[in-house]
Amino acid sequence: MALKLYGAAMSTCTCRVLTCFHEKSLDFELVPVDLYAVENKQPPFLAKNPFGQIPVLEDDDITLFESRAITSYVAEKFKGTGYDLIRHENLKEAAMVKVWTEVESHRYNPAIVPIVFQFLVAPLQGNSPDQTIIDANLEKLAKVLDIYEARLSSTKYLAGDFYSLADLHHLPYTYYLMKTPAASVVNERPHVKAWWEDISSRPAFKKLTEGMNYVRK
Repeated sequence: MALKLYGAAMSTCTCRVLTCFHEKSLDFELVPVDLYAVENKQPPFLAKNPFGQIPVLEDDDITLFESRAITSYVAEKFKGTGYDLIRHENLKEAAMVKVWTEVESHRYNPAIVPIVFQFLVAPLQGNSPDQTIIDANLEKLAKVLDIYEARLSSTKYLAGDFYSLADLHHLPYTYYLMKTPAASVVNERPHVKAWWEDISSRPAFKKLTEGMNYVRK
């Protein structure tokens, strides 16, 4: 039975999981969830994820939500298939992958999400971007990226000289950030910029970028 993922092509968290699928060369079915019709808040979907958020993975008798939990599950279950995203044969490298996936979740993501929301989502809701929110979070993101710049001056990727889940998890939100005036926060840091250009050019991610937009079709 193929993996079944409930989500939306434009969704950052859905794309995080789909990128993992492609890196692992897995067969899967994407079941579209209509966010504009608030399908994710209806009883059938809430039975899968009571928090009403996408994506949701169904794999035989297990149902999972939270995109990072899903990618970790997939990378572990299919560790012998496709690209090794968790360095499962090297304990120390695997530990570094876990460290930097935590950094993305707790340091990078909280700063970048409000910026992307204000630039790209707020206008769709009839609101103007709140520059105060953007500026405050750009300051936070800049401090995180200063640490990334130092890290990436000595390693090609965040966890080491190998691509991993730690890098993959950054892809969707950074992709949207780079379409905003805030892209300079990446471009002005040469090692961060080179890292971004590298990871965003991977075929597994490029397969998805055509569907990544906030324009309702």
